[in-house]
Amino acid sequence: MDHLVLEVGLAILLLALVGLLSAKLRFSVIPFYILIGMAVGPHAPKLGVFDFRFIESGPFIEFLGRIGVLFLLFYLGLEFSVGRLIKSGRSIAVGGTIYIAINFTLGLAYGFLTGFPLNEVLIMAGITTISSSAIVAKVLIDLKRTANPETEMILGIIMFEDVFLAVYISILSGLVLSGATSLGGVLLSALYALGFMLLFLIIGRRVVPLLNKALNIRSNELFLLVIFGFLFLVAGFSETIHVAEAIGALLVGLVLAETEHMKRIEHLILPFRDFFGALFFFSFGLTIVPSELGGAVWLSLGAVVITLIGNFAAGMLAGRAAGLSAKASSNIGLTIVSRGEFSIIMANLGKAGGLLAIIQPFAALYVLILAILGPLLTKESKHVFNALNKVFKLDRRDRRKRRQPVPSDNS
Repeated sequence: MDHLVLEVGLAILLLALVGLLSAKLRFSVIPFYILIGMAVGPHAPKLGVFDFRFIESGPFIEFLGRIGVLFLLFYLGLEFSVGRLIKSGRSIAVGGTIYIAINFTLGLAYGFLTGFPLNEVLIMAGITTISSSAIVAKVLIDLKRTANPETEMILGIIMFEDVFLAVYISILSGLVLSGATSLGGVLLSALYALGFMLLFLIIGRRVVPLLNKALNIRSNELFLLVIFGFLFLVAGFSETIHVAEAIGALLVGLVLAETEHMKRIEHLILPFRDFFGALFFFSFGLTIVPSELGGAVWLSLGAVVITLIGNFAAGMLAGRAAGLSAKASSNIGLTIVSRGEFSIIMANLGKAGGLLAIIQPFAALYVLILAILGPLLTKESKHVFNALNKVFKLDRRDRRKRRQPVPSDNS
């Protein structure tokens, strides 16, 4: 700890350098953050006389990474609104249900087929089900697809995933962290966590007028102190009652999203989200033992394959159910295939619960592969669709519609 400031400074500089590299390559920055953490972490292999393992203050950087998780989920809470989900209509509810059902079922089946115990299977299913909203949003903006017809469905599925994530982490935190072993204990822990969430949201929405007045603070310094205090207090309290601290952060974001200060909070919190979020991925890389990744290669590759299949099928079904074209529907599945922050959060939950050590390298390889493949598949979605369409005739329904006569104005 004697050189803490120097270590953190070097870590931030490395993150900046790999961030610039990813921008030059026009690629997602998340894999670079994880890889550089692996390269300089305490488990990195020594290359001859060169030893890049300069991080000796891992616990402190890991704590900064935990703050990054809080900011990531808090910001997502600000972006998400229960009212917006309700107004999005039946199509998003149907599409989100299809997406979660297919990917979660495949994740469960894969976990059981590979012979893992129940808790590990549930963690693996969570890792493989939830896409990375950070990568998806960045790809949509970079490729200028925000106005595409399928983008509303993509964003709707992401919102639906947020709700599923909140409920699922609450259930798993009761099962994995509290050590409940009986079915009754699991259900009681889940109801306890869900009850806390529901109560917090109900009370939170009722006190929105009071929050509007309380947050009417001119000074940005004092404003942020109040927001940060609220965020960390609720997140910390959540952890004490066996609800993941990340869910506490999400709940705070959901409540504050209903206030008239939401835009100001969002604007001020964005730099903290990006800075601490980068440290989160970096700290995850520090925990990975590269020598252990070899044991998770086939497990990760198998999960990648079922994720690609599940995402494409779910995107096609969700898009077609919403009346989108085959091409637009295929874009849904190819765009939301990336995995990132939420998969890592699930892996960390498994680590905190003392589950099998292979979960960490599995999640690391899985996220790395899909964080690279996801943006690439999205960018080349037109060519991917054309190739698959030649084999499976995905646009047959669209061609039948085009052949139908259009009623004249005089009829």
